[in-house]
Amino acid sequence: MLTIIGCGNSNRSDDGVGVFVAQALQGFMRRQPRANVRVFDAGTGGMDVMFQARGSRKLVIVDASASGSEAGTTFELPGVEVQADHTPEFSLHSFRWDHALAAGRKIFRDQFPSDVTVYLIEAQRLDFGLELSPPVRASALRLVEKIERAIDGYPTN
Repeated sequence: MLTIIGCGNSNRSDDGVGVFVAQALQGFMRRQPRANVRVFDAGTGGMDVMFQARGSRKLVIVDASASGSEAGTTFELPGVEVQADHTPEFSLHSFRWDHALAAGRKIFRDQFPSDVTVYLIEAQRLDFGLELSPPVRASALRLVEKIERAIDGYPTN
């Protein structure tokens, strides 16, 4: 099973790029259904990432980044390099997808994917707004095409 999860807040301009990618891929999956591929819009729910990834062989996560790089730059990283342990708090809002990767491996062990790829697209704007900036939208569309090709090539068994 291949699971693709888009993360972010679609009310904060470019922070919604992961949600944008997930929704575009959900449309692709409606047109070309695959029993072995799931696409999930996790929004800002890190805990959802952990549970949706369980049982998958391969996991792809898409989110925005704010590293100071040029807007629209896409980073492709192995999940093991960006996972982070979570310091327990009284709120689940602080449990992000990077925490979900570390916790999922500990909790679900062999049922959690070891093959994890994270795509981060550098944001231009993170203020309130419903639209992606032009460079982020262009990068998101290129990433959608790349992931669609990966889905097409993913084994059916």
